[in-house]
Amino acid sequence: MNRKNEMTGKKERNQETNRERQYGTKELMRRFWPYLRKYKGTMCLDLVCAALTTICELVLPLIMRYITNEGLYNLAGLSIAIVGKLGLLYLALRILDGAASYYMADMGHVMGARIETDMRRDAYNHLQQLSNTYYNNTKVGQIMGRITNDLFDVTEFAHHCPEEFFIAAIKTVISFVILAGINLPLTVIIFICVPVMIGVCMPLNFRMRGAFRKQRSQIGELNARIEDSLLGQKVVKAFTNEEMENAKFEKDNGRFLDIKQETYKYMALFHTTVKMFDGVMYLAVLVFGALFMIKGQIAAGDLVAYMLYVSTLIATIRRIIEFAEQFQRGITGIERFLQIVDADIEIFDEPDAKEMGIPKGEITFENVDFEYPDDKNVVLQKLNLQIHAGEKVAIVGPSGGGKTTLCNLIPRFYDVTSGKITIDGENVKNFTLKSLRKNIGMVQQDVYLFSGTVYDNIVYGRPKASKEEVIEAAKQAGAHDFIMELKDGYDTYIGERGVKLSGGQKQRISIARVFLKNPAIIILDEATSALDNESEFAVAKSLAKLSEGRTTLTIAHRLSSIKNSDRILVLTDEGIQEEGNHETLLEKKGIYYQFYMTANAIK
Repeated sequence: MNRKNEMTGKKERNQETNRERQYGTKELMRRFWPYLRKYKGTMCLDLVCAALTTICELVLPLIMRYITNEGLYNLAGLSIAIVGKLGLLYLALRILDGAASYYMADMGHVMGARIETDMRRDAYNHLQQLSNTYYNNTKVGQIMGRITNDLFDVTEFAHHCPEEFFIAAIKTVISFVILAGINLPLTVIIFICVPVMIGVCMPLNFRMRGAFRKQRSQIGELNARIEDSLLGQKVVKAFTNEEMENAKFEKDNGRFLDIKQETYKYMALFHTTVKMFDGVMYLAVLVFGALFMIKGQIAAGDLVAYMLYVSTLIATIRRIIEFAEQFQRGITGIERFLQIVDADIEIFDEPDAKEMGIPKGEITFENVDFEYPDDKNVVLQKLNLQIHAGEKVAIVGPSGGGKTTLCNLIPRFYDVTSGKITIDGENVKNFTLKSLRKNIGMVQQDVYLFSGTVYDNIVYGRPKASKEEVIEAAKQAGAHDFIMELKDGYDTYIGERGVKLSGGQKQRISIARVFLKNPAIIILDEATSALDNESEFAVAKSLAKLSEGRTTLTIAHRLSSIKNSDRILVLTDEGIQEEGNHETLLEKKGIYYQFYMTANAIK
C-alpha cells in the first residue's frame, strides 16, 4: 500500500496525469468549498448586504407604480406629504444600499484576497515537498504562472460567485412574483425567453473556458521562455544569438496572441447573443404590454413598473451570463491550482518514521537498483557498497555512470527502485526526511546562492546560528578574508544567484554554509571541477578541513583532488568496476590507470 496516500488522503495518480488533468466544474467547486467555508462569517454578512442592496433596488419600481397610478386615476389622493414620505423612504433605502455596497466592495474583496493567499500558501507548501522528478519535467515559468497569475482571478471569483448567484436568485424570484401579480400571461412570455437564452449561451460559455485554459497554459510557456532567455543572457550575448532568441519569443508571443484572439471571438459571440436576447425580451414587453393595455388588462402605471422590473430582470440575467466570463477565469485558476496540489509527493516520511540522532556515518548499499521515474532510464543495478564511518571515499568514472545518482539516493532526493540504503544499519526510509537531510551536507559544482547578502547565504546552513558562529564557519571555509575585503563585508549584496562573486568565492561560501550545518556525512559533487587552479587550491584546503572526522563521498573528474582518499571507486554503467586507494589502482593498470594517464597527458 502507498503509505503517502494514507497520510495525504489523496488518490494515487501518475505524475504526468496530475499536471495535465482536467476537472469537472462540480469537482472544482467541491475542492474550492473548504477555502470558502473558512470565511463563512464574512461570506454570510456579504450575502446579507447583497440582499439589502437587492431589496433597495426592487422597491423603486413599486414606488413608481404607485405614483403613476395615483397620478392617472386618483390625483387628489397624491399629496405632497405622501410624496415626501416616499422620497424619505427611498433616501433611507439608498443610504442603506450605500453602506451595504461599501461592505461588499471592501470586506468581500478582502475575503477573496485571503482565500487567494491561503491557496497560494498551500500550493507553495506542496511545491516544497515535491521531488526532483516533478521539477525535472515542469517549467518554472509554468509553476510561477500557476501560483501567481492563475490565482489572481480567484479573488474576484471567491467574492462574486456566491454574491452574484444569490442576488440573481432573489431578483428572479421576487421579480417573477411581482410581474405575475401584475400580468401573468406577459410574465410567462418573458420567462420563456430565459431558458432559451441560457441554452444558447452556455455552449459558448464552455468554449470560453477552453480558450481561457489554453491562454493560461500559454502564458506559462511565455514566462518560461522569458525566464530561460534572461537567465542565460550571458550565453546569448556570447554566441550573438539575440536574433534567435527574439524569433523564439516572437513565436511564443504570437501563439499567445492567437489564443487571445480565439478567446475574444467566443466572448464577442457570447455578449452579442446576450444583447440579442435582451432586445427580444424588451420587444416582447413593448408589443404585448401595449396590446394588453389596449385591451384594459394592464394599467399604465403597472406597465411602467413592469418595464422597470423587466429591465432589472434582464440586467440580472445579463450580469449572471456575463459573470460566466469571470466565473470561467476563476474556475480555470482553481483547476490549475489543483494540478499543483494534486501532484504526487513521491518522497515522503513513512508513518512510523523516526528522528535520526547524530549518526556515526556508516553507509551501506544493499542490492540497490534505480531507474528514473519519468523516463525509466536504468542507472544502477544490484549495487552493493559499504562505506565505513569517517571514511573518505571518492567516486570516479565516465559521465552517465551514475556517480551523482548514487549520492542523490543517500539524502533521498530520489528513492531506490529496489534494494535499500542504510546508515548505521538503519534503512534511510525509517528516518524523517528532515532529520536525515540535516545530517548530510552537500557541496556541488553548480553552487546556488540566494539573492541577498553573504551573511544570509551562510546562515542558511543553520538559520538560528549566531553571528559569531557564522564568522567562524566562514573562517573554517577559508572565506572570511575575502568576505572582509568586500564593500560591506558580510552584509554585501551578492546579486541574483551570487553573480557578483567569482566561482571560487561562491564555492567557499557554500562550504561555509555546510561548516555551519556541521553534518556527519559530506557529499562533494565535483566541487572544484569548474574552478581555476588558484581557486581550486583554496577550495581544496577548505574541503579537506570540512572532511575531517566525517564520512565523505567525493565525486571528481580531477583525479589530483582525490589522491589522498581512503578508497576510490570506479563506477561505470556496469557497476563498480574497480576499488582501492590511488596507488593500488594505478598498479592494476585498469580503468582508473587509463583515466589517470589521460588526465596527465592532457596537462
